[in-house]
Amino acid sequence: MPLNLAQKKELVAELAEVAAKAHSLVAAEYAGLTVEQLTELRRKARTSGVFVKVAKNTLVRRAVDGTEYECAKEQLTGPLLYAFSTEDPGAAGRLVKEYVKANDALKPKLVAIGGKAYPASHVDVLASLPTREQALSMLLSVLVQPATMLVRVLAEPAVQTARVINAVGQQKQAA
Repeated sequence: MPLNLAQKKELVAELAEVAAKAHSLVAAEYAGLTVEQLTELRRKARTSGVFVKVAKNTLVRRAVDGTEYECAKEQLTGPLLYAFSTEDPGAAGRLVKEYVKANDALKPKLVAIGGKAYPASHVDVLASLPTREQALSMLLSVLVQPATMLVRVLAEPAVQTARVINAVGQQKQAA
């Protein structure tokens, strides 16, 4: 059933709002997927903070005007499924990568992040980006490491003294 003008404007506005807030975009060819498979993909997307939409490319091109995904406009051809990461940049990449393992019919076509469009092979790179919690824990470990090393260096003379006293005590007991 074709959309009327009001529905098209509403869809473009919705996509423009999502694109303005999204961290990354993965476009994939979905030809060959069944309705059940698409429903399963959408269910997984909701739980992982990814906005998934199947829309006409002309409408998506209008929606991404003025956003950082404008760089991908020329590559939007064919029947595409659009996955926008709304919570962390790698979520859409992880979703598509995981789903491709189970369903060969879904084929990534492009990745857009930071105002640049990349080929489908960059889905793996996008999927390997850490989540916010992982990035914070990595940063914390880097910040804590110098303090930990300082404590070890300062405690080492006392530890060596205790070892020497223990060794002397064991020698006297043995003698």
